[in-house]
Amino acid sequence: MACTHRVYLVRHLKTTANEKRQYCGWTDSGLVLEEGDAIEFPVEVKHVTGSDLKRTRQTAAIYFPGVEFTEDARWRECHFGDFEGKTFEELKGNVDYTKWLENPWQQSPKNGETLGQVKSRALEAFCELPNEAVVVTHGGVIRLLLELFSPEPRSFWEWNVQNGSIWQFECADEQQWKEGKPCTSLLEVPITAKRST
Repeated sequence: MACTHRVYLVRHLKTTANEKRQYCGWTDSGLVLEEGDAIEFPVEVKHVTGSDLKRTRQTAAIYFPGVEFTEDARWRECHFGDFEGKTFEELKGNVDYTKWLENPWQQSPKNGETLGQVKSRALEAFCELPNEAVVVTHGGVIRLLLELFSPEPRSFWEWNVQNGSIWQFECADEQQWKEGKPCTSLLEVPITAKRST
């Protein structure tokens, strides 16, 4: 009988750019609060991987203090190119922005990347994960993978991935998602602060 294969994706905590509602892909924005509670986790966490940007490294240090963290640029958010650091209000009416909103899967912001390109690199990294891996990454990346592997059809824009949220992907075995098949189950994991001893 095949054993269950699980991985956990964690969205970084709130950044200064999130507060200002700016597009923040590869811009290295830090967290609003650089301190917080370590968390209780469904499995023992001995190693964490994730995006090489500051906000993910800071989140990993808060949630999993003292745990080794390995950087992998494939877990980065979408590169928003010339839209980086700008808000919807600043961009509305911009022809390039409108084209991108209409088809972000194939249309990239100038000097940026498409969601299709993000999906390709994130999926490659995802399929390499060992059982019970923990990844700290970004909202767009998590939504891409939720859309791809959800047992129930739901579009990229329908997923609500809050800062600091944790998502458990569960399959019968790792081959299931290497073949692009939906997960057996997908759920958001409740967050509980770890009591200091």
